[in-house]
Amino acid sequence: MRTREEIVENWLPRYTGTAIDEFGKYILLTNFNQYLNLFASKFNTKINGLDRAMPSATHENISIVNFGMGSANAATVMDLLSTIEPKAVLFLGKCGGLKKINQLGDLILPIAAIRGEGTSNDYFPPEVPALPAFSLQKAVSTNIRNHKHDYWTGTIYTTNRRVWEHDDDFKNYLRKIRCMGIDMETATIFSVGFYNKIPTGALLLVSDQPMISSGVKTEESDKVVSEKFVKMQLEIGIDSLKELINQGLTVKHLKFDFEEQ
Repeated sequence: MRTREEIVENWLPRYTGTAIDEFGKYILLTNFNQYLNLFASKFNTKINGLDRAMPSATHENISIVNFGMGSANAATVMDLLSTIEPKAVLFLGKCGGLKKINQLGDLILPIAAIRGEGTSNDYFPPEVPALPAFSLQKAVSTNIRNHKHDYWTGTIYTTNRRVWEHDDDFKNYLRKIRCMGIDMETATIFSVGFYNKIPTGALLLVSDQPMISSGVKTEESDKVVSEKFVKMQLEIGIDSLKELINQGLTVKHLKFDFEEQ
């Protein structure tokens, strides 16, 4: 294998246990098997690649992939997905709420992400912003309201550092940049999606309140949030992609796509 195209074409089935022609053109990304299991149960479909790094399931033209945790895995899955040229990729993730107004179970629809993870620097210079495809986020916004929920919008800070809740200096920095939430994948997905000319978006679930000691995520608290809110988040994600499919809408547009210079 000498070319990038040959590598990703070979590695997507290798990582997921799913043949290229079995993938849908509309992709949901997740970090957790719960989402994958709920999707498979809803559509009575099988989960492929349980012995692989990134198991997946497909129903009609929608596939869901659990790529694991962190920006390195996020970049990898976006590179691998480039071989099937998805029409849309929507990340259903969890994040820490950084504002006092954030409550557990709130939804955040990011308008941008700050590239604090470092991984995206291998794709673009630091000054290139990490942005979603506007039309995809618009479809998600519509479906949040169709499900009779509200949402916050704002900027997400993406970090490569998982254990930081004890660091007061870092928390003061987060207050200064006035982000709505913090995670480990969103900026990478937006950036590497842009690099690969894949329209991307994200819908994040506030799973913890890490700016206060009582709000740091625990196994017990995460279980409560997952049981109460994950199914709702997944349903909104599925319906958002279905809207794009059924209406024949494209989420690529001239102000987001780019030409090689």
